[in-house]
Amino acid sequence: MVYHGLVKGPKKVVGIAGIGGLGTMGIKLAAALGHKVVAISTSDKKEAMCKEKGATDFVVTKSDESLKANAGTIDIILNTISANHDVNTYMPLLKTNGTIVMIGGVT
Repeated sequence: MVYHGLVKGPKKVVGIAGIGGLGTMGIKLAAALGHKVVAISTSDKKEAMCKEKGATDFVVTKSDESLKANAGTIDIILNTISANHDVNTYMPLLKTNGTIVMIGGVT
């Protein structure tokens, strides 16, 4: 977060992909730093919990409507997913010159 300017830089829209332990911590940290936080998951099962932890928005990647509604709105996505997945799913959510940071390790 420090490297990408989320600690001392201007406020951004931060997407958190993967709502497990690491993703939940990412939501809390980004919200505490004053950023707008978008939680990104494959289903809406964790939406209420994410908003309780500080997310302002929620994207369901298996919903074309949700993806389209949030296209081009996120400055940086912190991808905490540690399972095989297609990262291209998240690219349309990024603003022009946005950044995706791969944090989750896939074995």
